[in-house]
Amino acid sequence: MTDTVRAAGGVLWRPAGDGVEICVVHRPYLADWSLPKGKLDGSEHSLAAAVREVFEETGVRAQPQLRLPEVAYTMANGVPKTVDFWLMRAGDGPAADPQDPTEVDAVLWLPPREAVARLTYPDDRRLVEYVVKLPPVTAVTVLVRHAHAGRRKDFAGNDALRPIDDRGRAEAETIGVAAALFAPRRLIAATPLRCRQTLEPLARTLGLPIVTDAAFAEPGDPEDVPARVKAAAARIVELRDGERAAICSQGKVIPDLLALLDGAEDPAPYKTRKGDGWVLSWSGDRLVALSRL
Repeated sequence: MTDTVRAAGGVLWRPAGDGVEICVVHRPYLADWSLPKGKLDGSEHSLAAAVREVFEETGVRAQPQLRLPEVAYTMANGVPKTVDFWLMRAGDGPAADPQDPTEVDAVLWLPPREAVARLTYPDDRRLVEYVVKLPPVTAVTVLVRHAHAGRRKDFAGNDALRPIDDRGRAEAETIGVAAALFAPRRLIAATPLRCRQTLEPLARTLGLPIVTDAAFAEPGDPEDVPARVKAAAARIVELRDGERAAICSQGKVIPDLLALLDGAEDPAPYKTRKGDGWVLSWSGDRLVALSRL
């Protein structure tokens, strides 16, 4: 069986007058115009690869905003390939030159209609057309479930003090890499130790403190979950309107919390594995996208 080649990239945009401009790149070795993208480096997180490839090909430090539809196709050699795309806003700093002129020798910023006309591939054109229909993203919140911490029945002490295990520490490092790309300025953990420990690699990377907030912790009585979920939702709305936040919560809170925020009745689609998480993308007070990390 042929392994699928994994790649990642971005629809990179910046404000321009009353509208926006989309970034397209020219690849001389293929003589095409494309969205910036490239292959994952080994076990690299796909979001990290997307941000890295955008920088290498455009010289722009970009901030991801939401996950776009995946592109999948078969290359000329018969090998399948998938590309994870994210909507990204260009940072405010000056752009550097593309790192390898043999890979990219021209970078253009074009109005969406001109970008669609310039792009070589239908999949890229469809992504730009999809992006144009999205409402403007005004805020982003990162919400993760704590990393693995062994089994509750095997821990003799106070369960709130149960620490993450070796697997959990590896997951926390991965969360730290991915969540740092959103440049949060506030880190908030539910009360259990394992929630704080899950955010510690991110805290070290960003040089930020971790604040404990009981609104995101599972209540002791399962009958209190609905009330706790409402409190967590209210807290997320408060946090949304301030500096960008990354939050670590628990498995009995997150699905119902996301269903409530997303206006859904069934929490099952929002079930979150330990060490995994979501990006909540907002347009004003409206939740416009939920992207799995």
